[in-house]
Amino acid sequence: MLDSASTPSMPLLKDELDIVIPTIRNLDFLEMWRPFFQPYHLIIIQDGDPSKTIKVPEGFDYELHNRNDINRLLGPKASCISFKDSACRCFGFMLSKKKYIFTIDDDCFVAKDPSGKEINALEQHIKNLLTPSTPFFFNTLYDPYREGADFVRGYPFSLRDGVPTAVSHGLWLNIPDYDAPTQLVKPRERNTRYVDAIMTIPKGTLFPMCGMNLAFNRELIGPAMYFGLMGDGQPIGRYDDMWAGWCTKVIADHLGFGVKTGLPYIWHSKASNPFVNLRKEYNGIFWQEELIPFFQSATLPKDCTTVQKCYIELSKQVKVKLGKVDPYFNKLADAMVTWIEAWDELNPPSEVASPAEIPNGSTK
Repeated sequence: MLDSASTPSMPLLKDELDIVIPTIRNLDFLEMWRPFFQPYHLIIIQDGDPSKTIKVPEGFDYELHNRNDINRLLGPKASCISFKDSACRCFGFMLSKKKYIFTIDDDCFVAKDPSGKEINALEQHIKNLLTPSTPFFFNTLYDPYREGADFVRGYPFSLRDGVPTAVSHGLWLNIPDYDAPTQLVKPRERNTRYVDAIMTIPKGTLFPMCGMNLAFNRELIGPAMYFGLMGDGQPIGRYDDMWAGWCTKVIADHLGFGVKTGLPYIWHSKASNPFVNLRKEYNGIFWQEELIPFFQSATLPKDCTTVQKCYIELSKQVKVKLGKVDPYFNKLADAMVTWIEAWDELNPPSEVASPAEIPNGSTK
């Protein structure tokens, strides 16, 4: 069991985790995160104008890639990586050769717990990922592997070993992750509730995954973490992380992995413009009423034994069933296949995780 009292002085998973950050601006926010992030390698994906210079504070170990790097490395397959949208972060997932990924948005700062102590979000994500999940039977004391908790009376002993955790989904204080209609109705609402809980999302249950405070086991579920076609030239935005979450959850359920949500919290500092968001979300608000039933009923055959096989099968079902909703989903289904092809080119299945042997953009 991992608890704060037994936390070693050496940062957890220092050589096994990359931090992926999508951005269009200077990364001054890293100064607040320096005590927690500086030991780790950063993969920064610059969105928008590649000629713009992004400044990164001194002392961080990082590599920075822009659209030119994406086009040069992926060639025609670069079409699967979104432009002018934070969905571009998944290029960093593809580039990494580490076992674990933590991704965070550049408007997310260090939060404090009710005692006033600064929260090391990355450390909590790692603890979540290194302990099992319990997707087959709900524990009413939430995460039984935390200090001070356990399995309650009536919990089957045969299920107490749990399953490997693939995803750790964190939350946010201050600005909540609302859709545009809710933002418009509640423009001044802030999340001030700190709930000291971590729970496994049950098998067969979907959830709206937010990419601004997210960690995952890249070896277990990485190829499913495709944030879709969003932003420039696409009829939808702000559904990138949710698309990845729905696909990931269906595949994790099929392969027997777990997904946790709850702690850690970050401080979400900036509310995006609800009118701009509404333009981006407009189609998605209607389409999600078709998307959710699709994912709820999606099944994968037994011969889908890898994430890649699962994802290709899911892409076929997207084309057949969601292509009727809008032609966009035919394009998205093709991009899902392209994504897997690009992933396998950069990450050959037989390759053991090792330092990247690929051309980088700017590295420091």
